[in-house]
Amino acid sequence: MVDPIILLLFLISGAATGWLGVDLLPENLLIEVTNLEGLRWVLGGFGAFFGLLAGFFFQLLRRRLMRQVRSMPTDLLVSRAVGLILGLLVANLLLAPILLLPLPWEVIFVKPLAAVLSNVFFGVLGYNLAEVHGRTLLRLFNPSSTEALLVAEGVLQPATAKILDTSVIIDGRIRGLLESGLLEGQVIVAQAVIDELQQLADSGNAEKRGKGRRGLNLLAALRETYGRRLVVNSTRYEGNGADDKLLKLTADTGGTLLTADYNLAKVAEVQALKVMNLSALVIALRPEVQPGDALQLKIVREGKEANQGVGYLEDGTMVVVESARARIGQRLPVTVTGALQTPAGRMVFARCDQEGPKQPAQVQQSAGPR
Repeated sequence: MVDPIILLLFLISGAATGWLGVDLLPENLLIEVTNLEGLRWVLGGFGAFFGLLAGFFFQLLRRRLMRQVRSMPTDLLVSRAVGLILGLLVANLLLAPILLLPLPWEVIFVKPLAAVLSNVFFGVLGYNLAEVHGRTLLRLFNPSSTEALLVAEGVLQPATAKILDTSVIIDGRIRGLLESGLLEGQVIVAQAVIDELQQLADSGNAEKRGKGRRGLNLLAALRETYGRRLVVNSTRYEGNGADDKLLKLTADTGGTLLTADYNLAKVAEVQALKVMNLSALVIALRPEVQPGDALQLKIVREGKEANQGVGYLEDGTMVVVESARARIGQRLPVTVTGALQTPAGRMVFARCDQEGPKQPAQVQQSAGPR
């Protein structure tokens, strides 16, 4: 919506400049013009064309600037803004005497030309000086902070904000991640997520109502524990559902979307957004099972194939053991014979030591712990 408005404003400004610019032409040229109204339309058309070109150029510049701002460290962004403001202030202070000088009509264009050149020159100068020396100024304000020094040197990148999806709030494991210190930076909860939790809490379905209330209680507990680190973004984005609005919020803030929804994580990856899949993180943090590892496993039920028994490790991994169907309820020594990683989880091949080597059985690992 912003881009069409920008193009329209540049188009109108260019057309108005060409239309009104006729009055600024020298009188000797205006005398020779037979159709003054036609000249206005011609200059207005040329002004609209060049204004449209300037609008396209401004849009490209604005998009590039927004990409830089989203990926730029906060301290560098603030220092550059301060440097630009100081540069413009110095330019206008030096420009004031020139604007007050009485100049003849023939050289009156010197004043606007001097204004444009001085503002551009001193603005760029202040911007560049802040980029080079702004981080050094950070040391003066906080010399005892090692993190501030690393950020000032560009060695350490500031932590990005974590944007919570409804699934990770209802899941509840976000509390453990925050308490363990694995998540850094601010935690952002979108207004669309709060609305969705409230809708679930008001649902007539008991299961949905329980999930909604559990999510709202968790947010209240996190607010009490972490205070201002938990931020509620009240921006109401337009979109189809909470997922679409979360993607727009992630793109605008440059943060990291934290979700347990596999499909939402893939959509975020397609849109080149930062995303952290909580289910994938849990799987990655599980201990690796290597061929030859000896396990003590309790057989709890039958497997799908003949002679297979099923047990579970402490992290919830489902183990299918060959030649163990008759040993249900017993704890047996099991040896891992192989492992295979699949998109759905991990498959491990094992055998029961008491029965000798048999055909390898498959061990499947679910996306989340049991």
